[in-house]
Amino acid sequence: MFSLIAWLIFGALIGWVASKIMNTDAQQGAVLNIVVGIIGAFIGGFLINRDVTGNVFNLMSVFTALIGAVVLLGIVNLFQRGRVR
Repeated sequence: MFSLIAWLIFGALIGWVASKIMNTDAQQGAVLNIVVGIIGAFIGGFLINRDVTGNVFNLMSVFTALIGAVVLLGIVNLFQRGRVR
């Protein structure tokens, strides 16, 4: 149970930071921040070739998830607006 709560908090923080970087924070709420953060962790793990399924939270995991979340928001912006902000 703690692992699920930790992933939700981690996803919310990473999603929020990524939305601040990509300037999309006003368009999304807490639930979307969590989704972006968690999906971003998997995308970042795929791009950087790291295993993000473990329960290890360290600086490299945060950086990996943040990169994935920024890439995800960039792709969403590309399809919604035709350009990346």
